[in-house]
Amino acid sequence: MTFVILFSMALAFLISLVFAPLFIPMLRILKFGQYIREEGPKSHQKKAGTPTMGGIIIVLAIIISTVIVAIKYHLMTTDTYLLLFVTLGYALIGFLDDFIKVVMKRNLGLNSKQKLIGQLIVAVVFFIVLIQTHFSTSINIPGTHISFNLHWAYIVLVIIMLLGTSNGTNLTDGMDGLLTGTGAIAFGAYAIIAYNHVDIDVALFSAAVAGALLGFLIFNAHPAKVFMGDTGSLALGGALAGVAILTKAELLLIIIGGIFVIETLSVMLQVFFFKTTGKRIFKMSPLHHHYELSGWSEWRIVTTFWLVGLIFAVIAILLKVWL
Repeated sequence: MTFVILFSMALAFLISLVFAPLFIPMLRILKFGQYIREEGPKSHQKKAGTPTMGGIIIVLAIIISTVIVAIKYHLMTTDTYLLLFVTLGYALIGFLDDFIKVVMKRNLGLNSKQKLIGQLIVAVVFFIVLIQTHFSTSINIPGTHISFNLHWAYIVLVIIMLLGTSNGTNLTDGMDGLLTGTGAIAFGAYAIIAYNHVDIDVALFSAAVAGALLGFLIFNAHPAKVFMGDTGSLALGGALAGVAILTKAELLLIIIGGIFVIETLSVMLQVFFFKTTGKRIFKMSPLHHHYELSGWSEWRIVTTFWLVGLIFAVIAILLKVWL
C-alpha cells in the first residue's frame, strides 16, 4: 500500500504542476488580482494585482488525484467521500468570499456571520454523516493509553475543530508560500499517521493534499506568481480537521497544526490586550507580520515557520506512532 500513497501524492503534484501554468494566465486575464489591505504591512502593497483564487488549482488536484487513485484501488469509502465533501464545502465558502472581494470589489468579501453560517452547515452535515457510521466519540490523550468518551459533546469538538482550523489556516495565509509549505508538512504527517493505523483511504487523501501543495508551492513561493486565496486556505483547514477526526488523532491537531494555533492565538491576544489595555503585544498580528515589521525578510520568516512546523509534525508522529 506504500505505492498507493506515493502514487496519490505524485499524481496530485503533477496535476497541480500542469494546471498552474494554465490557470494563472486565465486568472490574470479575468483580472482576479489580489486586494491588499491598507492596514497591512506597506511592503505588501507591491503584491497588489497578483492573481489569486489559486486554491482552485489545489482543490482540483486533490479531488482528481484522490478519486482516480481511490477508484483504481477500491478505496472510495465513506471517509473518502466525507473528506472530499468537507474540502469542497469549505472551498466553496472561500470561493464566494474571494469572488465578492475580487470580482464584485467588496473589500471584505463575506461578512463574519455569513462565513460562520456556511462553515457551521458544512460541519454539522459532516458530523451527521460521520455519526451514522457508528464512529467512536472517544478521544485519546497523545502518547498515552488514556481515552474518554465525549458522547453528545463530540459534535461540539467537531465543530470547534473544523471552524478553528479553517480560520487558523486562513490567518496563516499571509506570506508567499507560508501556508502552502506548513500545510504540506501537516498533511504529510497525517498521511504517515493514517498509513500506520491502516487508514489507507485517509492516508491517500492526505498524501494527495501534500502533493498538490508541493506542486502549487513552485508557483506560490516568494516571489509568488499566484495566491491561493480563501478558496484554498479555508479548504485546507477543513480538510486538515477532517483528517484529524477520521484518524482519531483529534488532540494531535494542536501539535501538527501548531503554527496555525500560534497564528490564531496571536490575533486573539492582540485583540484582547488592545481592547482591555489600549496597548499591543505584537507590532502587528498574525504573528508572521510581527517578525516582518521587526526586520525579518519574508523568506526568513517563511522558512523558519516551515522548520517549526516540521518539528511539530515530528513530535506528533512520535507521540502517535512510536510511543
